[in-house]
Amino acid sequence: MLRSLIRQGASEGSFDRALAADTPGAIEFFAKLKRALVSGYFVEEDPKTGRVEAVAVPGYVFWPDGRNTGTPPVGFGLFRALEGGYELWLAGLEIERRGGGHGKALLEALLGTPPGKKTWVVRIPRGSRYAAAVQHLLKPFEFAPAGDTAQLRWFLRRGAPAAVAVRVNSALGAHPPVN
Repeated sequence: MLRSLIRQGASEGSFDRALAADTPGAIEFFAKLKRALVSGYFVEEDPKTGRVEAVAVPGYVFWPDGRNTGTPPVGFGLFRALEGGYELWLAGLEIERRGGGHGKALLEALLGTPPGKKTWVVRIPRGSRYAAAVQHLLKPFEFAPAGDTAQLRWFLRRGAPAAVAVRVNSALGAHPPVN
């Protein structure tokens, strides 16, 4: 289900477009994702130190009625551990379920989990056709645009620890959001 939702989202720009096809990068990503789902950790190289580290990635699946009723889930969310909290790293909702309050319900469910309550950062692809909708959905959860990179718009939650804000500003090179 996750692979299908990620590929679907990648094809329309909500994730890295390279994940929509069987490229070597996509194959490696999905292999790492599978290991993360089994172990709860994503293995990645720290860009500053070059060390390979295991990063906690708790995940959740989403049913619109809040429980498993024998039907497949329609969405998911994966959090990535940061110093002092989490980033909502990947989230997806079946295209057929977008609109009608399902995106809001997905975010409420995800941000109501223990990692969700400690989530300080969200990044979304600037080129996604859903970027404006996601930005609107993040406002009630006190996320505000922190800045842009060439591909991503970064959001920082009000009350984020100073270390997280410094890390985000460092990653952005202090580039404010472009409207």
